[in-house]
Amino acid sequence: MPTVRATIKPNSRKGPLVETADDGTLTLYVRAPAVEGKANKAAIELLATHFGVAKSAVRLTAGATSRFKRFEIGT
Repeated sequence: MPTVRATIKPNSRKGPLVETADDGTLTLYVRAPAVEGKANKAAIELLATHFGVAKSAVRLTAGATSRFKRFEIGT
C-alpha cells in the first residue's frame, strides 16, 4: 500500500482542495473544523476522491491529532 504524507488545513474557505508540493507531500484544504475528528474524516473523503478509491481504502496511520498526517491508500 502506498503511503501519503499530508498537511491538513481545517476550516479552509479554499477547500475542499488537494495541492501537491514538489517533494510529493500533499496539502489538504478541508472545510470541516478540527473538532472530534471531523477534519480527519473530511480528509479521508477528499483523498478517496482524489485517488479514485473507496473511502474504506484510505486509512490514517499517523498524526490523528497533528496537522501533519500519514495515510495509507489501498485499492
